[in-house]
Amino acid sequence: MRPGPVPATIPPMTASAGASPRSVLARGLSLLDAFEATDTELTLAELAERTGLPKATAHRLAAELVRWGGLERAGQGYRLGVKLFELGQRAPRRRDLREAALPYLQDLYESTHENIHLAVPAGPHTLFLEKVTGHRSTPILSRVGSRMPVHCTATGKLFLALGPPGYFAKVAAAGLARRTPRTIVAPGLLRRELDRVCERGYGVNREESEAGVAAVAAPVYDARRRLLAAISITGGVERLDLDRLAPAVRTAAFALSRELAG
Repeated sequence: MRPGPVPATIPPMTASAGASPRSVLARGLSLLDAFEATDTELTLAELAERTGLPKATAHRLAAELVRWGGLERAGQGYRLGVKLFELGQRAPRRRDLREAALPYLQDLYESTHENIHLAVPAGPHTLFLEKVTGHRSTPILSRVGSRMPVHCTATGKLFLALGPPGYFAKVAAAGLARRTPRTIVAPGLLRRELDRVCERGYGVNREESEAGVAAVAAPVYDARRRLLAAISITGGVERLDLDRLAPAVRTAAFALSRELAG
């Protein structure tokens, strides 16, 4: 039987790229949202281009964010400030989920020595709340707090497959960006892949978000069988046997679900 749906609190889909926000607050927040998972810093010109704001407006708002602590000056540009990290730590639901999940993530790391993630749905993205890694793990792009598209990640496929009615349609309508030659960009093919996720009870990604990288993920539920998050094992595509690792990640996700339900 198909598991229960994701809670209705799943974050809404964001506006299309290049659409300039109107309010002062929305414009300021768009500067923060311009940073992608692989960005350590952005120039003023890059911020203006990604947000659609005039360069003078972007410069003024960036200066205000620097004074507040949301941005920091870095060389010829800006990077995200420590204030954002401090605020993130105050979000009780996410903090409690991370703390409960950490022992299970560490157990998976000890048994695989690969990258272990805890992720939650964030509109058209999967958001990484926690990551356990080490010097023996395959180097990958993800970081705590970074996001990747749901359609090409193992955790994201779970959110699409088990999500509320209309979630897949909205993501597909917004366009399925190709990140690697193996990214599934045809909605019909992705829909069939999501049907397999429901049948198996876990999601996989074989070089769809990053060349040479594969992952397997399992869902985490609350007491009412609502999907809260996903746990994944991510590593080199030649090193990981995804079907063999699936029982381990499913066991960890089930144990965390049981603890959260209790």
